Amino acid sequence: MKIIDLAEQTRLLGLLPGELGDLRTEIDGVRAGEIARPVREIAPVAVRTHHLAIRCLQQLDALSTSQYAVIKNGHENLSYMSEAVLRISVAASLCAYGITGRTDALLYQDGDRTADTSRSYLSEATEELDRAAGTYRGLAQNLSRRLASAARAEDQLLIDRASSATPRPALSAAPCTPARADAFSTRSR
Repeated sequence: MKIIDLAEQTRLLGLLPGELGDLRTEIDGVRAGEIARPVREIAPVAVRTHHLAIRCLQQLDALSTSQYAVIKNGHENLSYMSEAVLRISVAASLCAYGITGRTDALLYQDGDRTADTSRSYLSEATEELDRAAGTYRGLAQNLSRRLASAARAEDQLLIDRASSATPRPALSAAPCTPARADAFSTRSR
């Protein structure tokens, strides 16, 4: 288990809703435009969204291998964070679909001559970003409260126990069951 600065992680979690809001505003601006040059207009926000998803995934990885995983509600919070990362990733993919929806009109006679298909994808992307921002806002508030409260001593005890525990060999490997796909759509913070 890595020991990381949870105060810094709280700060980073707290910055994400603002970054997601800025990205949302940018996507809304593109959606409101003509989307005459889909690659040039949509690709920059798609790339920024993908980069943000990767950064959030790296933070999830860092937190999951740190003392954060053993503090009270750590695993549950990591699950919520995983869902938020998924939502950001889906938003990035929806932006890419927005490019495709608009370029189809340029390639095929029966393609959508308006930008409605692209606008629809971009609208869905902003909804995903809004949900992710809400999750990150809640996670940052929860961690901030834990770090500032008497619960910090309880967390330190859990961390100390996890640090001193020696791994025991497993007697048998339990089969892994995949998570249900619809579980992501029903959970929200």
